[in-house]
Amino acid sequence: MTVTLKSKTRLTVPDGIRRRAGLKSGDTVEFKVSGGVITIVPKRPDADDEDTPEQRRIVDAQLAEGLADIKAGRVRGPFPTYKEFIASLHKEARKLSGKTKRSA
Repeated sequence: MTVTLKSKTRLTVPDGIRRRAGLKSGDTVEFKVSGGVITIVPKRPDADDEDTPEQRRIVDAQLAEGLADIKAGRVRGPFPTYKEFIASLHKEARKLSGKTKRSA
């Protein structure tokens, strides 16, 4: 597809090109220039873009710990009902706080 640039107008990406590229209103694009060729690349949000390297290390360490728990069989569930899930959470919370079950 060919478009003509004018001196006082912005570059417009035709609808058909945007559809084929999967671009939607509000998307961010990055322009790259190399040897007289302009490339427009969609800038997709990436989880790594949101975290600092230190935050990423912490998350990776926590994921590794969780995977180690799963491999060692330290898992709970699945629970047939949400009530059983909630009861399990309360039981674990009591263990962590050192309290015993309150009598009703």
